[in-house]
Amino acid sequence: MKKILLALALMLPMGAMAQAKFGHFNAQEIIAAMPEMAKAQTDMEAMQKQFADELKKMEEEIQTKTADYEKQRDALPESIRTRRETELRTSYETYQQTQQDFQQQLQKAYQEQVGAIQKRVLDAVKKIGDAGGFVYIVDASGALTGSSLPYISTTLSTDVSPELKKELGL
Repeated sequence: MKKILLALALMLPMGAMAQAKFGHFNAQEIIAAMPEMAKAQTDMEAMQKQFADELKKMEEEIQTKTADYEKQRDALPESIRTRRETELRTSYETYQQTQQDFQQQLQKAYQEQVGAIQKRVLDAVKKIGDAGGFVYIVDASGALTGSSLPYISTTLSTDVSPELKKELGL
């Protein structure tokens, strides 16, 4: 009798696991299909072009000032030469700082836009998980977590990508 109870006790967790639902999806595919991502990419390209145009204008001004200075350098008094060199150095430092600021602004804008998209996907995954009674749903691509799973059995795990696309209106 004890052996039968022990066997049943050992088999019970396996039976419970067989009823558990596991799901997976490919976040890269889902996010790439979202109109928000296309808009984010367009916005980022526009912002990058605007910054590049501003930097090019600054660079041209520095080159013009440098060329003018080079032409006049030998004829300038020491005090004016020193002042112009300081102005050129300051202009170049301002250019470098502006370039760094633009990179930081681009990175922040990208993180904000993509973060909002990722949050929307995760919220939809949670909704599908709750509604479908899943134990867990994982991102097979690793796009949301930064690392992918080494193996996912597509026969034992349900691909929830169609439900996710429907939830996101794709």
